[in-house]
Amino acid sequence: MSRIDETLEFIPTRIAVLTVSDSRSLDEDRSGQTLVDRLTGAGHLLADRKILRDERGEIADQLRAWVADPEIDVVISTGGTGLTGRDVTVEAHRDVYEKEIDAFGTVFTIVSMQKIGTSAIQSRATGGVAGGTYLFALPGSPGACKDAWDEILSKQLDFRHRPCNFVEIMPRLDEHLRRK
Repeated sequence: MSRIDETLEFIPTRIAVLTVSDSRSLDEDRSGQTLVDRLTGAGHLLADRKILRDERGEIADQLRAWVADPEIDVVISTGGTGLTGRDVTVEAHRDVYEKEIDAFGTVFTIVSMQKIGTSAIQSRATGGVAGGTYLFALPGSPGACKDAWDEILSKQLDFRHRPCNFVEIMPRLDEHLRRK
């Protein structure tokens, strides 16, 4: 079973938060604020925060900019993961991914099923890696952000989490770029 190894030192990651919405402002962004509160409360650093419209190209461009920034380790977006015509965040993420973390969406669905039952089927939460940066797309509700952070990301972004975590393999994410 998973656990925190208290003999190890916590390593903070630098996380950018992106809210995808045609209608929210920073003051009204409860989902983004939920993520900011949780990540900073856990000891991580807020590297950047933005709100963008549901425009695939703009979202992908912002993700690429953050992937290229050596001061950002993780990007978490909220919003635009549903099934309606304007929900293009998942497609924008996949435009950027080098590798998809297939099990992230599966585990998120399992967590969601416990909270909202079969309504979890409407989420297309996803995760991936590009340029040595982790990227996660979460639904736009504060509850979904809370669940994803509390049940998945807080553990996988904690170096002390055992048996394994995302932070310990972070230095190797871009090793293919260093091979000769």
